[in-house]
Amino acid sequence: MSAPTSDVNRFLAAKPRLEAIAYRLLGSASEAEDAVQETYLRWQGADTGRIEVPEAWLTKVLTNICLNQLTSARARRETYVGQWLPEPLVAGDPMLGPADTAEQRESVSYAMLVLLERLSPDERAVYVLREAFGYAHKEIAGILDVSEAASQQILHRARKHVARGRARREIDEAEARRVVEEFLAAATSGRTEPLVALLTRDAVAVGDGGGKVPARAKAFEGVKAVATFLRGLFTPGAGKRAVAGGSPELYATTANGDPAVVAVVDGRVIGVMCLEVAEDGIAAVRSQVNPDKLERVAERWAAADHGEPLVRAVY
Repeated sequence: MSAPTSDVNRFLAAKPRLEAIAYRLLGSASEAEDAVQETYLRWQGADTGRIEVPEAWLTKVLTNICLNQLTSARARRETYVGQWLPEPLVAGDPMLGPADTAEQRESVSYAMLVLLERLSPDERAVYVLREAFGYAHKEIAGILDVSEAASQQILHRARKHVARGRARREIDEAEARRVVEEFLAAATSGRTEPLVALLTRDAVAVGDGGGKVPARAKAFEGVKAVATFLRGLFTPGAGKRAVAGGSPELYATTANGDPAVVAVVDGRVIGVMCLEVAEDGIAAVRSQVNPDKLERVAERWAAADHGEPLVRAVY
């Protein structure tokens, strides 16, 4: 039995916000889509005529689905091969959600999604609902079935955990492209000195291959280690071409609002390198090369006009 048109329309009106919430909670676009789909199935099975505030009902159902997924995800990530990184989203993806305030933009940055992995499921839910979507503690209390005081305490703990990260510098699209241009010029120069000049002293580099693409299990830490790694990564070699399936072209874009490099071979996205920019330079280089976490990026990339690559045939 199909749902009435009015019920379908009410769900569709809420769907973009639900997807944006789920993505921030889970750090995975595919898992966010699954959570929203499960929410719709429950909406179809509900007595919608008795639901006074559909938005609140849908948000509560979605959040609790995501909390269950986060609990099981922690167990799965204990056996994950190598480093686990979130699934990046490139500029224009509606799942990035609202970006009107600094808090909203910060909440979906790649660095923040990494930091949110430190939080308990409840802390993550309160932080996302409050900081990114402006829910009042009374509303959050109703969603999570806790008291308002408990919601406030959970947010306080979450903010303390998140505050331990480095302050991110907000930049516009033009500056983001300039950062990528400078980064690629330094990385392909064959020397470490230009990279050292761009990186912070405590810079880190980490990649996620999911056991399907080679990626170092431990992060590189410190400016010299990261610069040496990047110089080697961008040095041509037959072995690298074999792993990549060809010689990648490198494009400038933004991912989760930050400067990013997209590596493409024969029109196929094989990696997204996200650059975290602090006041004193590039603080982190995080590369997502797990093909399972690039499907949405690849789909959107194939459908968009992305201009000319900054670097052709890097290997």
